[in-house]
Amino acid sequence: MITFWSSIREEFRRTYIKLFHDSWPAWLAGIFLAILALMIFLWDNMWGITGGFRNWGDNVFYMLGIYSEQPEKPWLSNMSVSNLGLLLGAFGVALMAGQFKIRTSSWYEHLKGLVGGALMGIGAAFAAGCNIGGFYNAIGMFSMGGYAMMIGLGIGAYIGLRILIWEMMNIPQQSLPQMHSTEMPGKPFINWSRIAPYAGGLVLLSIPAAFYLYAVSDRVVLGGLLFFGALIGITMQRARLCFARAFREPFMTGNADMVRVIALSLIIYGMGSAVIKFNWLQPEMAGVYHPFWFGSLLGGIIFGIGMLLAGGCGTGSLWRAGEGHVKLIIAVVSFALFNSLGFAALERFGIREKLGSGVFMPDVFGWPFALMLYGLVALGWALWAIWNEKTEKFVIF
Repeated sequence: MITFWSSIREEFRRTYIKLFHDSWPAWLAGIFLAILALMIFLWDNMWGITGGFRNWGDNVFYMLGIYSEQPEKPWLSNMSVSNLGLLLGAFGVALMAGQFKIRTSSWYEHLKGLVGGALMGIGAAFAAGCNIGGFYNAIGMFSMGGYAMMIGLGIGAYIGLRILIWEMMNIPQQSLPQMHSTEMPGKPFINWSRIAPYAGGLVLLSIPAAFYLYAVSDRVVLGGLLFFGALIGITMQRARLCFARAFREPFMTGNADMVRVIALSLIIYGMGSAVIKFNWLQPEMAGVYHPFWFGSLLGGIIFGIGMLLAGGCGTGSLWRAGEGHVKLIIAVVSFALFNSLGFAALERFGIREKLGSGVFMPDVFGWPFALMLYGLVALGWALWAIWNEKTEKFVIF
């Protein structure tokens, strides 16, 4: 007999499976990502990742006595809080989906995470942003530097894939000692598979609780950034959304799915950003500071190589770290430390001003032509990827 409460339980079970067990469509995640990025833009300013990583690195070097000027505390820095939200959101939803596990690999793979993270940190210092700030947001904010980094990321991904192919041919993975977590024999004291979903639920519930604490401390903006960051982490983890795939797969397998997703997301993001800027809800030059063209191009190449070695981009490394991937945890730490050092070096030796400056597309082309060009570039990228998928013209794997 079907009762009211049994029907409620059944609907809850189905919803839980849809949200936390079934994968989300990547195209839907791309739409969500654009909407969430626009909400952050209206809430505070342009969404960013690299500034949060640099804040973590700055705090480490300050505690070690290497930096004399004290940076903002990580829980009081806007981009750091957004990053923490992304990490927590991915961690919580991975627990609820039963996908969290400490995953180790060979020492060589961990070394690649270290080197890849370092290259991403240095590349992001040159480009004034990672795959989010320097590419996705830069293009969405109509900053010309985003297109230079887009080209650089493509070149870097091609070089990085060549390195990985050489590695496969010359360094047999079977010869590398593997690192595995050890388990105690016998029956485990705790049945983790049963507890994990509840632990994940507590993690996710802690996010609105933290929002409330920020709000009562008169820091509601920070609370909102934590909340939006968590939603982005949940979205990216459930859909396996990673920018590295958009630049790697056309050369590796020819698959164009992720290019389609990012191109669609960019079109939505750019149209929303244009409305916000054109109506002066945010200044027109907001988010336009990327060093066009040399800094963005060079930074994109370095970053592209790094994300291929690490196995994830800036955001991809964060949400995969939330799943327990040790290699990506190492990449995140390395990214933070080397971005801090790279940024400090560029400032110390006066290199930053020689890399280029921010260029606003409508200042160059006017709003009507800039909007048309914006859409054509995103559409052209997707069409190129679809053509390459069918012809495998640029597939090198």
